[in-house]
Amino acid sequence: MEPKPSAASAPPSDSLGAGSESESNQTGQNIAAVLDFYTREEQKISRSQRCLEWISNFVGQPVFLAIILGFVALWMLANIILRKFGMVAFDPAPFFWLQGIVGLSALLTATSVLSTQNRLAKIAEQRAHLDLKVTLLTEQKVAKLIDLLEELRRDLPNVKNRHDSHAAELQRAMNPEQVLAALDERSELERMAAAGRPKNNAGGSE
Repeated sequence: MEPKPSAASAPPSDSLGAGSESESNQTGQNIAAVLDFYTREEQKISRSQRCLEWISNFVGQPVFLAIILGFVALWMLANIILRKFGMVAFDPAPFFWLQGIVGLSALLTATSVLSTQNRLAKIAEQRAHLDLKVTLLTEQKVAKLIDLLEELRRDLPNVKNRHDSHAAELQRAMNPEQVLAALDERSELERMAAAGRPKNNAGGSE
């Protein structure tokens, strides 16, 4: 008779199932949170904003270019044909009414596109803040894991204890305020350097 597998050697199917179920639940919660975020942002859009975004989406399609070219060609052709047959053209050359219509359309198009871009920029800014928070949290977790591994390495009797300066540096969690201060200082130095280049060039040319 073959020996039956002991309870110690049997795979913990319950624990594996529970682990995979918890991971799937966590993934579902993350997806639901992202969907809720976009749903809330969609609910904040007013009717006028939706109308402007519909216009900007339509303007961005290739068919809109064909419509503009066709409209301008028909307008000019109609005025030319009317003058050719001796009738009064409603907008003779150089087509001042056509220029006004095109200018007004360009203004309205630019306004609708800028309005859409402003809303999308706010969403992108919120996402950037969320990414920064997640990155900082991940960095703190990694630092904690390195700390626990180093502590475990020191406690194991069969592992040689040695000082790892790189691991000791990674154990310390990043300070967001120091990072932001360093970034501000670097950007300020770059602005000062960029502002000083024309003066140096001007001095060298003299």
